[in-house]
Amino acid sequence: MSECDGAFKQALDRYEYPNRYPEIDPIENRKIASQFICRLEDRLNGNLYDHRPKLADMAILPFVRQFAHVDLDWFTAQPWDKTKFWPQQFKESERFSLIMGKYEKWENGNAPIYFPTEL
Repeated sequence: MSECDGAFKQALDRYEYPNRYPEIDPIENRKIASQFICRLEDRLNGNLYDHRPKLADMAILPFVRQFAHVDLDWFTAQPWDKTKFWPQQFKESERFSLIMGKYEKWENGNAPIYFPTEL
């Protein structure tokens, strides 16, 4: 879905960072980005292509999550049940917990942390 990397991402940036684009209406860009979310909603059936997440899911999920968190109350109020469930099921998965491990804030003098760590 190259549309995610084009029109959706452009609108997302203008919606999320209105201080970077003061001449552009962030709410108008939210409407543009919402068009992509509506198409996702129509397409989703657990994931984009079948019951198991694919590379496309992993590539698009972070942007949907980013869009949702600009105004989570607004996003939650939208009629996008499948699109709201999609990133949530991933965040609750074992895969997510493996790749999104939490680390203490590094401070000068602490032992270094090298990535990738063993999973």
